[in-house]
Amino acid sequence: MGLVLYTAAFVAEAVRAGIQSVSKGQTEAAMSLGLRPPMVLNLVILPQALRVIIPPLTSQMLNLTKNSSLAVAIGFPDFVSVANTTINQTGQAVEGVALIMLVYLFFSLLTSAFMNWYNKKTALVER
Repeated sequence: MGLVLYTAAFVAEAVRAGIQSVSKGQTEAAMSLGLRPPMVLNLVILPQALRVIIPPLTSQMLNLTKNSSLAVAIGFPDFVSVANTTINQTGQAVEGVALIMLVYLFFSLLTSAFMNWYNKKTALVER
């Protein structure tokens, strides 16, 4: 619960900052065209705000992956239990810990690759 609240606070702050980074003139222009507030948010504010939100959100998602290792008893009990059993039976602690590290590396690289792909997709195209 603590990890969820901690991460939610940072994500909420990144989203708030991204939305506030959009000029008030953009909102006023959309309203003058007759768009209703939900449409202004979906069509004008969020597409511009995502360009500001994605980089800190990527960092926060990677931090969440790393911080979850602190909550390993909750997040991956089966995996860590198997690794601990293997370490105890074979005496090969380095290989067991290396396996756990590789799993976290995989999740971190997967998160980073997805967020980089999404960042490139939403980036402005220079002409």
